[in-house]
Amino acid sequence: MATNVCAHITGTVWKIEVKEGESISEGQTCVILESMKMEMPVEAPASGTVQSIACAEGQAVNEGDVLLVLA
Repeated sequence: MATNVCAHITGTVWKIEVKEGESISEGQTCVILESMKMEMPVEAPASGTVQSIACAEGQAVNEGDVLLVLA
């Protein structure tokens, strides 16, 4: 079952910390968002493999947008 990892704030994708096909563990930082000059890590809600990345560094995102999908 796929798990969506979503943005918890509106901001800009500052850095993507994972690659497609990479195995990650629950709580691992996947993406770092920047909002109002603050860096906010987005952590994996569950362990899994990165199935797809739905964002790019420098992209503006809104709260709730899907950043990546875990399989």
